[in-house]
Amino acid sequence: MIDVSAFINAVTFNAGYNTAIVAIGAVLLGWAGGTVGTFLLLRQRSLVSDALSHATLPGVGVAFLVMASLGGTGRFLPGLLLGAAISAMIGLACVEWLTRKTRLKSDAAIGAVLSSFFGLGVVLLTVIQSLGIGRQAGIGNFLLGSTSGMLRNEAITLAVLALCVALLVFLFRRPLTLVCFDEIFARTSGINIQRTDLLLMFLVMAVTVTGLRVVGLILVVALLIIPPVAARFWTDKTNVMIVVSGAIGAISGFIGTALSASVPNFPAGPVIVLVAAVLFVISLLFAPARGVFSGLYRSRTFSNKVHMRQGLLAILRGEAIYDRDTIKVLRAKKFIRGDGTPTRTGLDAAENAAREEALWSCYLRDNPDAAYRAARMRLDPIAERLTAGEISELEKQFSSPTTVVSGSTA
Repeated sequence: MIDVSAFINAVTFNAGYNTAIVAIGAVLLGWAGGTVGTFLLLRQRSLVSDALSHATLPGVGVAFLVMASLGGTGRFLPGLLLGAAISAMIGLACVEWLTRKTRLKSDAAIGAVLSSFFGLGVVLLTVIQSLGIGRQAGIGNFLLGSTSGMLRNEAITLAVLALCVALLVFLFRRPLTLVCFDEIFARTSGINIQRTDLLLMFLVMAVTVTGLRVVGLILVVALLIIPPVAARFWTDKTNVMIVVSGAIGAISGFIGTALSASVPNFPAGPVIVLVAAVLFVISLLFAPARGVFSGLYRSRTFSNKVHMRQGLLAILRGEAIYDRDTIKVLRAKKFIRGDGTPTRTGLDAAENAAREEALWSCYLRDNPDAAYRAARMRLDPIAERLTAGEISELEKQFSSPTTVVSGSTA
């Protein structure tokens, strides 16, 4: 069970200095992962993060063996991260070489590198545990992450790295955005596409290496993919998406760390990812831009508008209405009575609908290129879609709205 008091203390940074440092590091890591992941998603290279994360494991093992053989403990975090970074770069180079020099597609190359490097890393960890050199206890935590045994200087190191990544994203957001959306325009603007792609891969690698100690190499991919995917439901603007994605990543890191601190033996890495997954589900269902419920609402609203317009035009023409949804919509607005006869309000609304249909017909005759947009626009009151001047010009083009609309449909 969750210790509520411990959770509140963790959220308010009253759970101890080390816990606060770890929480800040997780927040910065989540923010960095969310912002970098945005460009990775827009560039359609999300799978690259998976290959990079799994390619770090051999580097961790080799770095540990090298440092232990030199007389150290092998647990020096900057050395382990450096080894992970070198291994990740080698893995990325292998993916690029396989894609360019062979007939393998990118997904196949990523799968081959991912499995090979991860298998090599597992073998190295097994060898390390059997050698009995250095302080190998806890080295396996790089798989799933561990913050419980993190030292203060390690937490500060990770926080600084995450902050540097976030600053680099802020400084280079313009060329990264241009390359993601339009390579030709970016190239004509003087942006080097290859260097920008390398910068993006460097940022991905930096986030991956930084997140090894917190969430582990298996789960760090989630911080690069889930926040931007969730943010995509909320907005269509890149700058807003970057901020929202970073915020989702930061909230995931903060809440996940607090939950881990409030429950005994609760691993921080998986909890952070689960919090991110919950935020993704919330975005999927409730986001106003692309959420499931908002989509259902818009679909239902559009359907009601169609039934309303068809029903009103049927009333004007004196036709019988048989469609149940149309009858339901008209009755809700009190445009027809229980027996289907129109009310005075319904007749007035029908005449107004006929007038607007005539105005829209004139508008489409003069603006044929707007036919696609007008298919939905014409279901709304024309005063909400056109200016008063435009409506006045259209009214001069017909003498009898009823005559113009006699054969039209909504």
